[in-house]
Parts: sequence; structure tokens; C-alpha cells
Amino acid sequence: MRRTTDGLIIREQAVGERDRLVTVLTRDMGVIRAFVRGAKNIKSRMASSTGLLCYSRLSIYEGKDKYIIEDAVPIEVFFQLREDIVRLSLAQYFLELDYELAPKEERAEDCLRLTLNSLHVLAHGKLEPEAVKAVMELRLLSYAGYMPSVVACRRCGEYLTDRMYFLPLDGQLFCMRCPHPEGCVKLSAGAVQAMRHIVLSDPGRLFSFRISESARRELAQASEQYLLAQTRRRYRTLDFYHSITI
Repeated sequence: MRRTTDGLIIREQAVGERDRLVTVLTRDMGVIRAFVRGAKNIKSRMASSTGLLCYSRLSIYEGKDKYIIEDAVPIEVFFQLREDIVRLSLAQYFLELDYELAPKEERAEDCLRLTLNSLHVLAHGKLEPEAVKAVMELRLLSYAGYMPSVVACRRCGEYLTDRMYFLPLDGQLFCMRCPHPEGCVKLSAGAVQAMRHIVLSDPGRLFSFRISESARRELAQASEQYLLAQTRRRYRTLDFYHSITI
């Protein structure tokens, strides 16, 4: 059986001297692994259209126990990201998140759209990288079933106070007047509003928000700690990102 779908290459691995095994986040089939024959030949169009960070229109043959990419036409290759080590490291982190959290072999249109939009915003500098990172983390977690509860204080239902407290362990929010557990991240009103926007807004408005530098730092700390607490693992690409931004 053959089908055509759009997909973003999120992992690649050499197979022998000529071929490549890639992991692809596709619109219709979620995350799949597929062989690309002759992809290591630099004269082959498949070499550039099935490399890491390439978003391509793929013609895929579905065999009994494996997928084979028979043709690939590049749609976007995100050249701008390769010119900045910080943005490139974040892009690779986004791909690692997709590998862990996006649906496997089932429709993943929301995850693909989120990742492509995050890469586009990151590449063109329309939002600070730290803010794009928080959007990718919180929204992808929400799609994966880990949506935090950020509408109001868990104890009293207060919508907003000058500062609030977010607990990464279970994604709950507490106002400044209620007792809060140990391990909470303190958030200003601006950081809370940004977090709500990221989690609850329409996809078309996801990156349409403004945030101060101090609130952005709070948001970044809360989103990253929440992701690490919910997925219970470390990310090699995240560690590298932090190593070059210290």
C-alpha cells in the first residue's frame, strides 16, 4: 500500500553505506520510522529532503512490517535555524519532545502544526526563543494529555492575584492568599496570563502574546519544570541547550 502525506524528519540514522532510517512526525500517521534508500548519496534529492528538520511531502510504501519512503519533495528546510546555535539547539529539543510525546502511528495534525509553527517563529525571530520554548512545552504536553490546571487557584477559585504559585508536580495553581505546597514556582500576573494563553488559546493565536523579560523567565522555569516532572526523564538536547546559554 502506498500513501502520500506531509512529514517532518525528527530523527535520522545511517543504515549501511547508502541508506537512512528516519523517524518522521506525519500529519496522518503520527510518528513512524521509515527507510530511505540511497539517501546518503549527496547527488540524490532524497539526501536533502529526508534530513533532520526537513518538512517534506512524502510518498510512503507500507510493507508488511516496515515503511519505505520512495519519494520526498521538500516543503521547508528551516535554513535560518542552522545559522544560530541557540535556535538550532532549541529546534533539536523540539524534535526530541515530539519523539517522546507525539502520537505513534495515529493522526497527529495538532502536534505537527505546533512544531512547524514553533520552528517558523523560532527561525524568524518573531518571539524570544525562551518564550517559544515554553509554548512548545506547554502546548505539546496539553495535546499529550498533561494539560495543567491554570484557570484559577486550586483552593479558593481566585482567578488572578498579583503573584501566584504553580506546582510542577501536578500542574496546579495557587493564589497569594492561600497556602501552597513546597516546590511551587512563583509567577507574576503576566506569567500566569501567558501560561493561560498558551494552554487555552486557539491554535491560530498561539504565538500572539507579549510578555516582559522577568515574566518570561518565570514562565520558562515553570514550563520546563512541569515538563520534566510529568515526563520523568531528562532530555539530552535540553541539557545541551542549557550548556550553551549559561
